[in-house]
Amino acid sequence: MYLGIRMMFAGFVMLGVAVFFVLNTFVAEIRPSVREATEEVMVDAAHLLAELAVDDLASGHINDGRFAERTRAYQKRSIKATIWGIEKETLDFRVVVTDARGVVQFDTEGKDIGQDFSRWRDVVLTLRGEYGARASREEKPDYGPPVFYVAAPIKSKDTLIGVLTLGKPMDTIEPFVERSQSRVLRSGGWLLLWSLLIGAGITIWTVYEVRRLAHYAEAVEAGKRVDVPQVRGELGKLARAMASMRARLEGQQYVERYVTALTHELKSPLAAIRASGELLTEPMSDADRTRFAGHVVDQSERMQRSVDRLLELTRLEQTQRLDDARKHDLTTLVHDVINALRPRAEAAGVHIEVAEAIDPLLNATMDRELMKLALSNVIENAIAFSPAGGCVGVDAQAREHNGERGIEIHVVDEGSGVDENVLAHIGERFISTPRPNGTPKSSGLGLAIVKQIMDLHHGSFTLENTGKGARATLRIPT
Repeated sequence: MYLGIRMMFAGFVMLGVAVFFVLNTFVAEIRPSVREATEEVMVDAAHLLAELAVDDLASGHINDGRFAERTRAYQKRSIKATIWGIEKETLDFRVVVTDARGVVQFDTEGKDIGQDFSRWRDVVLTLRGEYGARASREEKPDYGPPVFYVAAPIKSKDTLIGVLTLGKPMDTIEPFVERSQSRVLRSGGWLLLWSLLIGAGITIWTVYEVRRLAHYAEAVEAGKRVDVPQVRGELGKLARAMASMRARLEGQQYVERYVTALTHELKSPLAAIRASGELLTEPMSDADRTRFAGHVVDQSERMQRSVDRLLELTRLEQTQRLDDARKHDLTTLVHDVINALRPRAEAAGVHIEVAEAIDPLLNATMDRELMKLALSNVIENAIAFSPAGGCVGVDAQAREHNGERGIEIHVVDEGSGVDENVLAHIGERFISTPRPNGTPKSSGLGLAIVKQIMDLHHGSFTLENTGKGARATLRIPT
C-alpha cells in the first residue's frame, strides 16, 4: 500500500471515530438539554399560575371563578408565531388544580375533575413540601414523546390549600430538537468533509516531499548528478544528512577508484619504459638506440595524456552544476573545433568533412569550453579509429526526440566500428578498444570525459555502429 493511501486511511479512521463519538454525544444531549430548559420555564410559569389561583381555590370557585375563565380563554386563543424559523400555531399548557388531599378540582381539559391524584409524583412531592415533577405517556405508554408535568404549591396565609400542576406535551418541542440534531449532523458532515480535504492536502504535500527525497536517493543510486531537494523541516534535515552522507561515501569510493584507475593506466607505459631503459643500457646500434629512445618518449607522452585526462575527468566528476552556462552559437563552435584538429587529421591521412546543411542559427545554452572539449574528444576518437584515407563526417541539426526538442551533433567515421561487448560500456573509464593502425589501445578516458560533460548539460552521449564505421551523437536539450 502506498504511503499516501496509508496516511489518508489512518487519518480518516481516526477522524471518523473522533467525529462519531463527538456527534453522538452532541446529538444524545440535545433532547435532554431542551427538555431541561423547558422544565425550567415551566417551573416559573407554574408558580405564577399558583399565585393567580389562590383566591379562587380558597373561596371554592376554582372551577367557575375568574381563574378558570381566564385559563379557558387562554386555550381558545389563536396564534401564529415563528420561533427561529419554526411555526407555532397552538397553545399547549394544561393546568390541573388539586386540593390539599390531592383530589382534582380544576382541569383545563375537563376530564379528570374529581380524580384522586394524591399518588402522582408531582402532587405527592409538592404536598410534602418538595419539588414535584413527572413525565407520563398518557395515550401510548410505550411509544411517543411524554407529557411533562411540573407542580407548584397553592398557599393561603402560609397554609397549603392545594397543588397546581402545569403540563406540556414534549412533542411540541420535538421540531426544535430535530432541527438542532439535523444542524449538528450537517455541521459534523461538513467538518468531516473539510477535515478530509485538509488531511488529503497535508498528506499529498507530505508524500510529495517524501517522494522528492526518494527520487533524490534513486538518482544518487543511479550515479546521476542532482541537487539536494529544498525541503523544509525535519525532511529538510534528512535531505541534507543524506547529501552529506553521499558526499562522504563518494569521497572514500572516489579515492579508491582514482588510485585503482591511475595504477591500471600507468602500468603498461611504465613497463614499456622500463623494458626500453634496460635495453638502452646494453650495446646496440645507433638505429636501435634511437628506436628505443623513441619508445620511451612515446610512452612518457602516453602517461602524460592519461594523467591530464584523468585529472580533467576528476574535476568534472566533482562538478555538480554548470556555473558558466550561456547561450552560444553552436555552428561556430563546431567549425572552431574542426579547424583546430585538421592538422592532426591530415597527419593521420584522414579527411574531415562538415555537412553543408548545418543551420548557421543553431544555438544552445552551454558551457562553451566544456562543449569544445567534449566535441574535440569525440572527433579525436573518430580520427584515431579511422583508417588512412578515411573520412570523418560532422553534422549538427535541431531535432525532436521523445517529445523534447534539442540539438544533435553527429560525428561519423569509416573505421571498423566498436565491438558490441565494449559498446554497452562506452563512457566508462578504461574501456580498452584496439585501434586499427596497431597503436596502443585507448584508455576510454576521452569518452568518459564526454559523458560527464553531457551529463552536466542534462544531455546525452551515444555511440553506435553504422555498418561502415561508428557514429557518435551529442545531444543538448533546448
